[in-house]
Amino acid sequence: MFLWRRQTLLVDSRKLWKALHGHGYGTSFFPERSSRDYSTSCMVTSNPISKILVANRGEIACRIIKTARKLGVPCVAVYSEADKNSMHVAMADEAVCIGPPLAASSYLNAAAIIDASVRVQADAVHPGYGFLSENAHFAELCKQNGITFIGPPTNAIKAMGDKSESKALMSAAGVPVVPGYHGEEQSASFLKLQADSIGYPVIIKATQGGGGKGMKIVSKSEDFVENLCSAQREALTSFGDQRVLVEKYILEPRHIEVQIFGDQHGNVMHLFERDCSVQRRHQKIIEEAPAPNITKSFREEIGQAAVNAAKAVGYFSAGTVEFIVDSVTKEFFFMEMNTRLQVEHPITEMITKQDLVEWQIRVASGEPLPCSQSDLSISGHSFEARIYAENVESGFLPAAGVLHHFQPPDASSTVRVETGVHQGDVVSIFYDPMIAKLVVWGHDRSAALLKLHNCLSKFQIAGLPTNIEFLKSLSKHHAFASGEVGTHFIERHKSSLFASLPKEKKLVRLKLSAALAACCICIKDAMKDHLSPPEISTSSSGNCWGFLPAFRLHYEHRCHILLNHGEEGDLEMPVTFCKDGNCEVKVDDGNGTLMTVRMELNKFESSSFTATINGVINYFSAAFYMKDSVEYVSVWSDDKHHEFLIIKPVLDKNVELSSFQLSDRKWASMHPLGVHAPMAGRLVRVLVQNGVKVNKGDPLVILEAMKMEHIVRAPRDGFVKGLALDGVQNVKDNSMLLIVDDGQES
Repeated sequence: MFLWRRQTLLVDSRKLWKALHGHGYGTSFFPERSSRDYSTSCMVTSNPISKILVANRGEIACRIIKTARKLGVPCVAVYSEADKNSMHVAMADEAVCIGPPLAASSYLNAAAIIDASVRVQADAVHPGYGFLSENAHFAELCKQNGITFIGPPTNAIKAMGDKSESKALMSAAGVPVVPGYHGEEQSASFLKLQADSIGYPVIIKATQGGGGKGMKIVSKSEDFVENLCSAQREALTSFGDQRVLVEKYILEPRHIEVQIFGDQHGNVMHLFERDCSVQRRHQKIIEEAPAPNITKSFREEIGQAAVNAAKAVGYFSAGTVEFIVDSVTKEFFFMEMNTRLQVEHPITEMITKQDLVEWQIRVASGEPLPCSQSDLSISGHSFEARIYAENVESGFLPAAGVLHHFQPPDASSTVRVETGVHQGDVVSIFYDPMIAKLVVWGHDRSAALLKLHNCLSKFQIAGLPTNIEFLKSLSKHHAFASGEVGTHFIERHKSSLFASLPKEKKLVRLKLSAALAACCICIKDAMKDHLSPPEISTSSSGNCWGFLPAFRLHYEHRCHILLNHGEEGDLEMPVTFCKDGNCEVKVDDGNGTLMTVRMELNKFESSSFTATINGVINYFSAAFYMKDSVEYVSVWSDDKHHEFLIIKPVLDKNVELSSFQLSDRKWASMHPLGVHAPMAGRLVRVLVQNGVKVNKGDPLVILEAMKMEHIVRAPRDGFVKGLALDGVQNVKDNSMLLIVDDGQES
């Protein structure tokens, strides 16, 4: 275990916040505070907290440190070996290494975290969300060691952490629950009988679960056992407990949750509801508060039900009561209670102008709630969009890799960017692939939604796939704009959500982006010709444009740039350096007419450029980066992002395209019949052997990434060949697993 302490806290923290302010990490997001709110100048409590250890990582750790600093309370970060250079470590006053990258050996290692707390003399632990935040044993360990657990009492965590027990408690408290089986008998045959009795479709859930892990929807009896086994494996991996429950699956559900808060004096209140219906793989990607298209009476009824649920278990601190709402009958049913701060808590903060982390710290210190239910009101509307590293086109499979370019929109009192990463950081296979949370506020839902789309359009990430383009499509969808949300929203509207331009228009737009990329490549090379090597080496970010001089070339110079855009193949861009020093590319519009893309060298700011297309001024951004020893350039133009692999630019002399050696490409060709890993992950099971015949859709391999199992299925009928996975534990993204030969068995 390694520990370091910050020796110059005030100076370092001020420099840090000044440096991070532009990305929203230091911007105040509570501009209007009630006169009854807590004072943030000091804490006067019956159980004062002098130092907090944050038992988490990433954006939530940064979020907690920010509020603790506002209250004048020092923070200690814990980190795995994979996170030693992470943002939350840099922000903390002290930091302790608690183990290797695997969460089970670090962030889920309760003994290591308690030991770290004792060593640094932290008298409180904030668990954040995920990891040990809902682990009753960990909360009890804190208590036994004289450490304040900034969260609910142990008995409440136990009661609500077991979905079966919580359903029974809620039913007894008069809170409506979904019909289902929540008992201890866990044999496959017995659970199948229960599912058959309930009637399909049913949903299998891990009793200790959350976040979509250990959750499967089953539509017919013959598929039950296979899905049960998968759910149990996921539950065991994620929560150390493979027990599940089986419930009736509501066909037209909305997911509405209520933020509740209690103190240690018996007071419980709610801070209104959030709608989290729009999900993929049973996980939220966009949330909003308040919920759209509900009545005042419904809001009051569901809010009171949440308060009753909390009171039934003697709850205090922050919690969220989740309900499934039947869109047809308007009935709501208790689903679960999350005994922690939620990922989406910022949208509640935005509409109430309260800091829930501050409430948590003060309540843990023994203070009463700062106001009563009648003092709270809803102000405006807020959305949160979760920015994930994932392959949307491959069923939202998680991705991992380096953030070669990371530029979020500017923060303000109505825009928050919550993240735990910098440009150059790695999104690891060991943890959740969420990169950032974009949170916006508007005076009403329409204004907030417009702001969400505009901010998503300004969010630039390159180097690994993200869901930004999908979120943009979702934010401007007509059904979403009208508030017609439900958990089936993505599936129901996938044809329009994934709709693209006609092929001809799409190709023209791609060529225009390629032309802009080619101009940038030429500028980059021209810059190198006008700067000495020492000056170039001073660029810490790798962004060459910041040093571009105002030069002019006195002769016309032509060259070819060859780019590759994945499935679209190679694109040849003939570039002309004009006598005035500008770049020019001619692009066919598909109708036999040439469009002129002209880039003016004297109009730029950082990585932002000005270009004209047929005389019309356009603004775009671009970034260069190395990935797998190959250079790429990304272009953001006309609300679209295109990434190009630079095959072979020839800039310093006239060379015909025919002289390019395409064998110089630095990627390996893949077997045309190969089956590849859809993401980086851990190999769980190999379900086939060499020589066996498989049919299209048959399961071949089970991978695990981010604690979720993913089945790799046969893409065609054929025979398995080339299987060599014995002893393999981890596989890389897109690595070949085996071959399914559609010919004859050899």
